[in-house]
Amino acid sequence: MVTRIYGIRNCDTMKKARSWLAEHSVDYEFHDYKESGVLRKDLERWCRELGWEVLLNRAGTTFRKLSDADKQALDARRAVDLMLAHPSLIKRPVLETGRCLLAGFSPDRYAGALREE
Repeated sequence: MVTRIYGIRNCDTMKKARSWLAEHSVDYEFHDYKESGVLRKDLERWCRELGWEVLLNRAGTTFRKLSDADKQALDARRAVDLMLAHPSLIKRPVLETGRCLLAGFSPDRYAGALREE
């Protein structure tokens, strides 16, 4: 499987992750889920593997702007529905290598994951 990074093009964390990948000569495909969306089946798989709590970006302005009703009684199904409706709610970046799946950027985690490839 091709290494793929998912996120939003202009996100600062995405820029750091993409720069790290380029500096370490990692070939990858970039998927901008704000422009191209994300498939429900992929989002559900990510939630199963990482946990929806990890994948849902509660720190951003998009989450803060949600209604109180949307923020309450969250579970995996509701979180997936919200992330599909508001892709900015997906933690960035999501890195998928075929052998591992990571949410968020950390140079050490990337180095460890990609060393195993």
